[in-house]
Amino acid sequence: MEKKGQVRRHDNMDYPTAKKTLTLKEKVGQLFMPAAFINDSEEEILKLHDLIAKHHIGGLCFFHSRASAATNYEGKKKVVYNKDSYNVLKSLIRRYQEVAKYPLLISIDAEWGLAMRVENTPQYPYAITLGAINDYDEDITEVGRNIAFDCNQAGIHWNFAPVADINSNPENPVIGYRSFGNDKFNVARKSLALAKGLQSEGILTSAKHFPGHGDTATDSHLGLPVINKSKEELFENELFTFNHLIQNGIESIMVGHLAVPSLADGSMEPSSISKKIIKGVLREEMGFQGLVVSDALNMHAVSKMFPTKGELEWVAFDAGNDVLCFAEHVAEGIETILQNAAEEQIELSFERIWKLKEKGINKATGNSKLGLLDPVALNLRLAQHSLTLHKGSPKDINSFAINEFTAIEIAYENNNSFFQFIKKDIEFDCFSTTEYKTEFIGKKVSDIQNVLIALYPPMVKPQNNFGISEEHLKFLKEIIETKNVILYLFGNPYVLNLLQIKKAMAVVLAYQNFEVFQQNAAQHFLGKVIANGSLPITLDEIIS
Repeated sequence: MEKKGQVRRHDNMDYPTAKKTLTLKEKVGQLFMPAAFINDSEEEILKLHDLIAKHHIGGLCFFHSRASAATNYEGKKKVVYNKDSYNVLKSLIRRYQEVAKYPLLISIDAEWGLAMRVENTPQYPYAITLGAINDYDEDITEVGRNIAFDCNQAGIHWNFAPVADINSNPENPVIGYRSFGNDKFNVARKSLALAKGLQSEGILTSAKHFPGHGDTATDSHLGLPVINKSKEELFENELFTFNHLIQNGIESIMVGHLAVPSLADGSMEPSSISKKIIKGVLREEMGFQGLVVSDALNMHAVSKMFPTKGELEWVAFDAGNDVLCFAEHVAEGIETILQNAAEEQIELSFERIWKLKEKGINKATGNSKLGLLDPVALNLRLAQHSLTLHKGSPKDINSFAINEFTAIEIAYENNNSFFQFIKKDIEFDCFSTTEYKTEFIGKKVSDIQNVLIALYPPMVKPQNNFGISEEHLKFLKEIIETKNVILYLFGNPYVLNLLQIKKAMAVVLAYQNFEVFQQNAAQHFLGKVIANGSLPITLDEIIS
């Protein structure tokens, strides 16, 4: 345990001097960023200790556990939640830094806060929610600042954000809600606003997933998505956001696992291992001089292509990746690169990663007693700015609220508060699918004309109809078809593609189920606040 005032191993490191001491093998080791798992066994922790000490890897990318969605793609392992994950994370970062000869660059996916990977830490809205906000980019920058502050407290230097993908495919299983929407100008502006907030607190950023993962229906964790667009179309749309971030000082770009034939002279080779896409398009045509990091190399889109250990790591490096994220075969990868790479090739990538370390390893100590920031006040502002009246008018809702109505909650957990907030002002009957069968609720509202529906999809991803049961979907469609319905959706707006809302009186998008979002939605129903947001995506359904 560190004593008060004790100088840690890497504090006050003279980076220019230290850089001169690395051997060529150590420099290759600096290009590797294997995965670290917060909720790991002591046996696995000690294995990573040895890997760090022996191979002088450059950094670690933290994930929740070996059973979490980012690593357990088929979902065969049960995720065990640990309410103390944050303190475990801080402790592990300190332990790993202590055994490293050179300071480790610590990274994580914290797109909407540490909560993306760590229980009981601040969570901010998904990008799709922020995409609905008009004219309040300063609040999105504040989201970035707050996330950066929390990263610093944990000892993290590098947040793999923002997501610069333009999500234009409703069936996208891996981007979707993580994108700011399907308008290139909106995505570019919001991505930069978030990046500026992160950078303002010294956290390194990475735009992902180049050259654009938004128009796919394949999860690259499982297979190889194909983007069949012309080069002109891609530069006009998908690459627009990345170019905007490059022009405004983004430190790094993460390359996704995508087949984009028009950028690779017709080749179906994944972009993450394509010289034509990384060195040709990104470096030469777009002029990016910063660091290139691969998307996780354990993802099946590329990992299954290279059965020989170390070959994928070499091919990814040779294609132009400076940092090999989630490399699974470190020792073999280092040896293969040493055998095949020109020394100047190694030096160029090493210079980029060392430069990033000099810039990024400063504030993030993990020793602060300040604690994490409270997200409630900012989240309330974001709720107010993002709330979207998608169909209907304020007059429709106000007239509805002052007349007799019955409320139905389509939910899968019984801790929602939207109706409770409304009940502080209005008395009404309400029924929840967490307590009653739809058949029973249907009978209760058979003679009721006005029905207020609160829909809480259990999933934010589109698989299996966002987790909404067939029974509930059928019931929803029937109620909308036969009653005067006002629908409040606390979830992914793509859910509306599953419903025929043409006959609904009004549809309001709250996007998140956070309590402050439910509170703000209740105030809207009561006519006390207005909906300021705009739908950031295009839906299939016809509302008129």
